[in-house]
Amino acid sequence: MIKNYLEQLRIQRWDDHRYYHHSRINQSLHFISALSFLFAYVWLFVDPVISALVGWLVSMTSRQAGHFFFEPHTYDHINQATHEYKEEIKVGYNLQRKVVLMAIWAASPLVLLADPTLFGLFTPWASATDFMRQVAKIWLVVGGGGLLFRTVHLFFIRDVETGLVWMTKILTDPFHDLMLYRSAPLALMRGELMDPGLHLNPEHTLGLISEPALEEQHA
Repeated sequence: MIKNYLEQLRIQRWDDHRYYHHSRINQSLHFISALSFLFAYVWLFVDPVISALVGWLVSMTSRQAGHFFFEPHTYDHINQATHEYKEEIKVGYNLQRKVVLMAIWAASPLVLLADPTLFGLFTPWASATDFMRQVAKIWLVVGGGGLLFRTVHLFFIRDVETGLVWMTKILTDPFHDLMLYRSAPLALMRGELMDPGLHLNPEHTLGLISEPALEEQHA
């Protein structure tokens, strides 16, 4: 059971890497995101508010900017799959779902402006510092809620194991990304915009098949 769980985790990680991390800029931003996420993890035990601010303002924005602005959204010749198909089979948050999540995150401070008590949950903020700390508390809920929502959603549209594996992947991504993309900034400084080694990995034989076969594989 544990062996199968770890194998599913490996597959989800590999699919995420080969489908969505071709750009060296995106990889470098993920390296920065991983470093800041690890700081946020440690700071959860010191000051969760600071952890939330770092997690959203640095970790998440750098991470998602890489996907939205630098990762190719055209036909994936390495995996022989269209961008639309990859978005359809994405286990976690595809770009459309990320837009919704990031919109909720960006709009959440407006709720606090409209109602400084947040329906009686907060003492009305009296300074900019108070406001940011209360916003950070909301962002903690948004982050945790986004993780739990998709995990439970996967329970119903896939199965419980897939949801738990995905949650494990998300929580451990900073550690994995730190090792996986540690050389990306240096490669980028050499002028390498795309990872030339993706197609050289033996596991890429999984990707060199047609979309119908991929669909059967992910069914």
